[in-house]
Amino acid sequence: MSKSPFTKAQLLPQEETLEILKQKGELFIGIPKETSFQERRVCLTPDAVSALTANGHRVMVESGAGNGANFKDKNYSDAGAEVTKDTTKVFSCPILLKVEPPSIDEIKLINPQTILISALQLKTQNKDYFKTLAEKRITAFAFEFIKDEDGAYPAVRSLSEIAGTASVLIASELLSNVNGGNGLMMGNINGVPPTEIVILGAGTVGEFAARSAIGLGANIKVFDNSITKLRCLQSNLNQTIYTSTMQPKNVLKALKRCDVAIGAVRGNNRSPIVVTQSMVDNMKPGAVVIDVSIDMGGCFETSEVTTHDHPTFEYNGVTHYCVPNIPARYSRTASVSISNIFTPYLLEIGENGGIENTLRFDKGLRHGLYFYHGILTNKSVADWFGLDFSDANLLIF
Repeated sequence: MSKSPFTKAQLLPQEETLEILKQKGELFIGIPKETSFQERRVCLTPDAVSALTANGHRVMVESGAGNGANFKDKNYSDAGAEVTKDTTKVFSCPILLKVEPPSIDEIKLINPQTILISALQLKTQNKDYFKTLAEKRITAFAFEFIKDEDGAYPAVRSLSEIAGTASVLIASELLSNVNGGNGLMMGNINGVPPTEIVILGAGTVGEFAARSAIGLGANIKVFDNSITKLRCLQSNLNQTIYTSTMQPKNVLKALKRCDVAIGAVRGNNRSPIVVTQSMVDNMKPGAVVIDVSIDMGGCFETSEVTTHDHPTFEYNGVTHYCVPNIPARYSRTASVSISNIFTPYLLEIGENGGIENTLRFDKGLRHGLYFYHGILTNKSVADWFGLDFSDANLLIF
C-alpha cells in the first residue's frame, strides 16, 4: 500500500468559511476650507453631497469651502450638509477630504485613526509630514495614486485633460492685442494662414491640447519620443496630423515658425529640458510658451514658476506662461471633475461597511493607500525620504 502524501489531520473534514453579510456603514465626511496658496477647488460639489446624504451618510462642510468654485454655503446646506464655521469641528470628522495635502498644523487638528483622502504632492513634502501622520495613526490615500479598473490614474487624467484644454485657451488669450500679444486669432479664417502650434509630449495633456487646437482651426505639430503615444494620439484624434520624435533639428525648425509652444513632457523625477535657451532665442517675437510641466521643473530651459496673479513674463520677446496649478484657474470644472472621482469611492466604502472591507476588494483604491493606521505602505514615498515601509497587502489580509 502506497504511503499517503497527506497527514491524518489534513484528511479530516474542515469547517466551511461562509461569506459574512456585509453591513452597510454610515460615513461621516468632513470638507475643510482649502488654505493653500491660490487653491480654489473643493472636493465635493453640492450634487455629490446630495447623493451621499441620500444614501444615509453625513457630510460636514466648513463655511466658505466652496466659495472659490462658486458653490455657496446655502447650496451645501440645501443638499443636506451640515455647514459650520468651526474649523476644529470639521477636522475632527472620521473621514477628511481635501484637494491639497493638509499642513502640519492642520494634521495636529485631526483625530487619531482618521481616514484622510487628499493629494500627496510628494515633491513638496518633508519627513516631518510623514512622522506627524504616523503619530496620529492615520490611514491616508493620495488621489494621484488611485487607479481605476483599466490601470489608469483617473484623478491625474481628469486634471491633465483640463490642463491640456486650458493651455490652448490661455495661449489664444495671450495672442490677442488686449493682452499685448501679436493680435493673432486661433480660428481658421478663410484666406488667413492658420496659427502654428507646437505640442511637446503626446500624453493626456498633449492629446487634449491637440484636440482643442484643432477645434479652433490651428495647425499643430506634436513631438514625443514614444512612437506608441504618437500612434495612440492620432488614433484618438481620428485624423492625420504632423508627428515627430524629438530630434533637436526638427524641434528647432518647428519652434522657429510656431506662434505657440506647449510643453507637456514628464519625467520620473524632473521633467527633461527639451527646449534649450538658444532654441527659445530663435523663436518669433510675440510667440507664446505655455509650460504645463512646470510643476515638475519645466521642459523649457527659460521657464520660471509664475502665479495666477502674475502668470506671465517675457524672455527675449517670447511670452512665457508657467503657472504650476492650471486647473485651479477653472476651479468649478476642476471641482466637478474631482468630485466625480471621489463620490463613487465614498459610496462604495459605505456599501462595504467601511474602509477595511473596501481595501480588501478594491485593488485600485489600495494602490492609492500610502498610510495604513500610521504605517507607511508606499514604496515611492519610502524611497524618496529614506523611510521604512510595509506592504499594504500583508497588513490588510
